[in-house]
Amino acid sequence: MPIGIDYTPAYEQGGGIGRYVRELVAALAAHDSAQTYHLFVGGARQNKLPPAPAPNFRYRSTRLSPLTLARLWHRARLPLPVELFVGKVRLFHATDFVLPPTLPRTRTLLTVHDLSFARLPDSAAPSLRAYLEAVVPRSARRADHILADSAATKADLIALYGIPESKITVLYSGVSEAFKPTHDSAIQSAVRAKYGIGESPYVLSVGTVQPRKNYERLMQAFAALPTRWADLKLVIVGGRGWLDSPIYAQARALGERVLLTGFAEESDLPALYSGALCLAFPSLYEGFGLPVLEGMACGVPVLTSNVSSLPEVAGDAALMIDPHSVEAIRAGLIELLEEDSAAHAARIERGYAQAKRFTWHAAAQQLKALYERLI
Repeated sequence: MPIGIDYTPAYEQGGGIGRYVRELVAALAAHDSAQTYHLFVGGARQNKLPPAPAPNFRYRSTRLSPLTLARLWHRARLPLPVELFVGKVRLFHATDFVLPPTLPRTRTLLTVHDLSFARLPDSAAPSLRAYLEAVVPRSARRADHILADSAATKADLIALYGIPESKITVLYSGVSEAFKPTHDSAIQSAVRAKYGIGESPYVLSVGTVQPRKNYERLMQAFAALPTRWADLKLVIVGGRGWLDSPIYAQARALGERVLLTGFAEESDLPALYSGALCLAFPSLYEGFGLPVLEGMACGVPVLTSNVSSLPEVAGDAALMIDPHSVEAIRAGLIELLEEDSAAHAARIERGYAQAKRFTWHAAAQQLKALYERLI
């Protein structure tokens, strides 16, 4: 009997959880050619879907949008089992925080990426926060097992929801092999032109434009850099999020020194990382923090926060700072921008080594073993 996987985020979302689901399923397809998988996609027509990742992976879609399904399943609480769309399955893996109704004999696995809406409620859109606060705890308690993106997220699930430790497995994300140093001058020039960066040196930050990414403090710290860095730009790559008006207003006040590019195509990210003098990722909370590892894999020194999952992801390869302190961010940027060549080279080597510890192949192996244990 098949295993069902919610592939909707991979279809709906360009980055973030969408990338996570695409990469994980692609690695699973490369690792397992025997088990049949049904990929559930909400809000899609069968003829609009990309090719399945392997012959043993088959789409099961519905034109009902994810929003409509959420209203039916989680607001109206209608017990319409997901098997009506995905077919009978031995196990259903919900990949995006919430678990739909299932038939009684179907085993369930739920991925919880982070609990930022609970840990930092003021950083979440009020309507989304209210929805997640109601649905995620209920889903977590109902699931047979839970995947957490990090040990920090696992600890949050235990502390905030009382989930037994034995019910949670940490499954780390991987770094795609596409993320490697990209210094070809033609590629660099094309990417700089595409995103309006020009020829200036730049500090890069990557992530959706929203309060949790701490862009306001990052811009304050950047604006306070010594005048010898006056020609430096801050390039923020990420789509519009929520509660973002103050962020855009502050960027406008800093003029041409700060560039918000909007969403960047995944294929352009290695060049964007590689062209930066450093990556600044002073997030207030992360379930994992994949840009940290992607920057390291591209040979860029990384500044990040000493909170949530980021220390376990960054190891000893990043410069860790207090994300609540503008001065700490400023001092960290100066340290990375001005460290001597030997310290810089050693930091880059530590970054390469740290990034290599996280692979989608290892994640797929672990996931397949967990599927087998649950069924």
